[in-house]
Amino acid sequence: MKKFDENYVLLADMYCDHYYPDVLVDKIKGLIGKVIALLEGGEQDLVKIQQALDEMTISINNLQEEFEENDSEIETVARDSIGSTVDYILHWFQIDIDIETAIRERDW
Repeated sequence: MKKFDENYVLLADMYCDHYYPDVLVDKIKGLIGKVIALLEGGEQDLVKIQQALDEMTISINNLQEEFEENDSEIETVARDSIGSTVDYILHWFQIDIDIETAIRERDW
């Protein structure tokens, strides 16, 4: 079983931008971490992986109100950071799911 790249910083652009409260970025990181854990466990079934990605994305959607309450929102930098992070993870684990499909449930 392959471990995730320990040198890769998840959501680096969001953590570097004070517009995004770290506590909320941490929540997104935790959701992404669940997908990483699944992949580190050796899951290769694309249907199961996509289900986990859909759950992650829907849970991120559900954080939008919390971002707004903190004078922030999931906008361009956040969308790019989340997309880039998920794309990196898929490539790292050699999962053949296009990034647009991977985060297809997003409404941000």
